Amino acid sequence: MEDKLNPAIVGAFVLVLGAALIAGVLWLAAGMGGQKSYFPYRSVLAESVAGLNVDAPVKYLGVDVGKVRSIAIDPQNSRQVMLGFLIERGTPVKQDSEAVLKAQGLTGIVYVELSGGSLGSPALLPTREEPVPLIPSKPSLSTRLENVLGTVLAGLDQMSGNLSAVFDADNRLALKTILSDTASLTTVLAQQKEAIRAGVADAARTAHLTAQASAQLDPLLKRITAASVALENTAQTVDQVGKQWGTTADAATGGLQQIRSETLPELSRLVAELNQLSSSLRQLTEQTKRTPSSLLLGGPTRPAGPGESPQP
Repeated sequence: MEDKLNPAIVGAFVLVLGAALIAGVLWLAAGMGGQKSYFPYRSVLAESVAGLNVDAPVKYLGVDVGKVRSIAIDPQNSRQVMLGFLIERGTPVKQDSEAVLKAQGLTGIVYVELSGGSLGSPALLPTREEPVPLIPSKPSLSTRLENVLGTVLAGLDQMSGNLSAVFDADNRLALKTILSDTASLTTVLAQQKEAIRAGVADAARTAHLTAQASAQLDPLLKRITAASVALENTAQTVDQVGKQWGTTADAATGGLQQIRSETLPELSRLVAELNQLSSSLRQLTEQTKRTPSSLLLGGPTRPAGPGESPQP
């Protein structure tokens, strides 16, 4: 006798199993039994995002804290790429945090790494004015290496051009001439080796004699120094004598002033009186020669003038 299954029981079993399966999927999707809350963030990169895919991990110091939600070219600048993130609530994203692309090992899988964020910096959270905060970005290691290599290669290229300009045909010919002249000079020096050796020996003897002369010059320099000191002392003595003569001359000048002011006027009066006396003597002598008797009788009488009575 065959057993018959109740369709109602079978249907209920299928429903229960399906509900359990859906619940398990939702449980796994919610983070292994706990519902997680995410904040939306965005960032703008000025480099290639090759290897980065949607749902790629977002890490903070190597710890998974979210995932990439969207990747798109910036409509305002086609040289930039806009990335959208979902980052777990409670992740310490600061206003000075930075997003950078990193490659995981040798597999080439690219993810987003959040770095930076000082302790004193305020948290970067969604606001009514900016519901999706912007996390600043910085170039990835590959981009920095590419920039450095580009700069180095540009420098090498410029150096190569400069070397090519330096070693052109004319400069190469000039360098060849210089090398040839150097070789000729070396040959001549080799031929004059004995003369050079003799010249060096003469120079050594000259230096020795110069040293001896320097030793002999030292006493002479000392004597010259002593003579200079004596000459300086003599000059000081002469200067003192000159000052004394100046004092004497000042005194003599004072005496002359006194003689000029007191004695000379007396001498002038004396000379005048002598002149008068000499004139009187001359007149007396002439009168005596004309009339010798005048010494006894006196001089002749003067005739009377009009209205005067004659003198006896």
